[in-house]
Amino acid sequence: MQKIWTSRELEYAFLFTFRKVNSINVEGFKSFFQNLPIDPYIKGNYRSRRLSRFIVAEDKLIKLPHGYLFQSKEYNPLLGDIKREFAELEDALIELDIFRDLILAFHDSCKLHPEAEIGVHQIRTICSPDNLGNPAPEGIHQDGTDFIGIFSVDRENIQGGETHLYAAKKQKPVFSKVLNPGELLLVNDHEFFHFTSPIKPEIEAQGSRDVFVLTSPSLLTE
Repeated sequence: MQKIWTSRELEYAFLFTFRKVNSINVEGFKSFFQNLPIDPYIKGNYRSRRLSRFIVAEDKLIKLPHGYLFQSKEYNPLLGDIKREFAELEDALIELDIFRDLILAFHDSCKLHPEAEIGVHQIRTICSPDNLGNPAPEGIHQDGTDFIGIFSVDRENIQGGETHLYAAKKQKPVFSKVLNPGELLLVNDHEFFHFTSPIKPEIEAQGSRDVFVLTSPSLLTE
């Protein structure tokens, strides 16, 4: 029987962990990042995004009804207290075994209870010779959830995009790494602030950074 964690146990279950998910071939994800709608809430049209929420039931994913992303200004001073709506993940993506494997890796590593909602953000950040791409325009922040997972799918013609974890905003980072394709960073959002540095092209052409960001709770509301 799966253990149901108390809120205090959940908060201290782990601090952060980094791993390479060898069972997931990221090539199967890449085509789904070509058709992401522009994020209308960010100026500059450099970020594209989809968002869906799920629960896990006996190693199967159950997709939940459409909802709105909501964070308070305490956690997101840039876009807090706004109900944000994004297109759902594509059905063909959700049906992939590698997508299910990714969600299960997050679910099992965080020891989530069976009813826990998981939000899955599919995000592309682009840059050009004239414009940086900013994966974290809100700066060093927490999301206001329990657990966060950042899974790298692709880095195309970019430099930068290094992910940092901080025990406090004004301290030096305790973890700094460029997440390469297939790598997953799991973070206890109660314990750390996080930030990813801007990206710029390596050569004179457009560049892109593709990731899935997973959160539990999902931060979605009806």
